[in-house]
Amino acid sequence: MKLQLALDLVNIPQAIEVINEVEEYIDIVEIGTPVINKEGLKAVEEVKAAFPNLEVLADVKIMDAAGYEVSNAAAAGADIVTILAQAEDSSIKGAVEAAKKLDKKILVDMIAVKDIKTRAAELDLLGPDYICVHTGYDLQAEGKDSFEDLRAIKSVVKNAKTAIAGGIKLETLPEVIKAQPDLIIVGGGITSKEDKKAEAAKIQELIKKSVMA
Repeated sequence: MKLQLALDLVNIPQAIEVINEVEEYIDIVEIGTPVINKEGLKAVEEVKAAFPNLEVLADVKIMDAAGYEVSNAAAAGADIVTILAQAEDSSIKGAVEAAKKLDKKILVDMIAVKDIKTRAAELDLLGPDYICVHTGYDLQAEGKDSFEDLRAIKSVVKNAKTAIAGGIKLETLPEVIKAQPDLIIVGGGITSKEDKKAEAAKIQELIKKSVMA
């Protein structure tokens, strides 16, 4: 079970500062869509250059021209690239093929998918590395969480690893861990804290304990 830090509401220097603080407790750092929209893939490039030993995920949320988009993100230093589950199957296949050629990974983001189980089963046959349930900011504000969706995809996914994102924090982590995803993505649950290092350490400790149990 890996821990991914999602960085969404930062610029490049702020991102590097936060990663410096928590680096020893995270496995993957995500350069979020808002950062890439604002700064471009330069954000991925600079973070990878500063932290060559960390896996870097570029949350580009591809919808089309998938092979081209994956190649661009990979050239900037991304180890994992995201595509939306709502994209055409041919786009997802194209993303997976491009990633395999470059020795990179694909995470499919299930944000806004209505029939989680059916789509997850379809996606699993297309060869992505991760399928991620994701409650976006706007739904989190309405009190929605991803735990039930995670259990749904776990029941049908046989090949891909599973991931969960959206509103996860230390207090809700035990429930997440119970569902046994391969990747837990935490954003504000770490970045909004005054002592980010201490919070990341506590989260990683809980994850490690559960793996050893």
